[in-house]
Amino acid sequence: MSLDLTDLSADVVDFLTERHLATLTTLRGDGTPHVVPVGFTYDVDTRTARVITGGESVKARNAGRPGAVAAICQVDGARWLTVSGPIRVDRDPAVIADAVDRYAARYRQPRVNPLRVALIMDVDRMLGSSRLG
Repeated sequence: MSLDLTDLSADVVDFLTERHLATLTTLRGDGTPHVVPVGFTYDVDTRTARVITGGESVKARNAGRPGAVAAICQVDGARWLTVSGPIRVDRDPAVIADAVDRYAARYRQPRVNPLRVALIMDVDRMLGSSRLG
């Protein structure tokens, strides 16, 4: 079911902060999907999803294409949630540091990666299972 981004239930917000891995789907240059496991964070106030990755990764190259869109899907048994929207690569050290801090709070401190970038998704759609209220 479609969820109202301006009025997320406590169950949805909790699910977005619990430690779960997800999949990130981006589109390759030929339009086919590229799906990989990721950790991600979501900011309810700004409706922003963040993924940290190496700057030369396929997901970063795909997110760096003009007009790139993506989806992140998190599943835990019968509970699931998908966020989607435009995505871009950000190489600003302050933005990357913020994304790393958010990742560390949800998962663990990531290893040092001097080539790290932040993938920033402006979430414009959220779908979720009925188990999320």
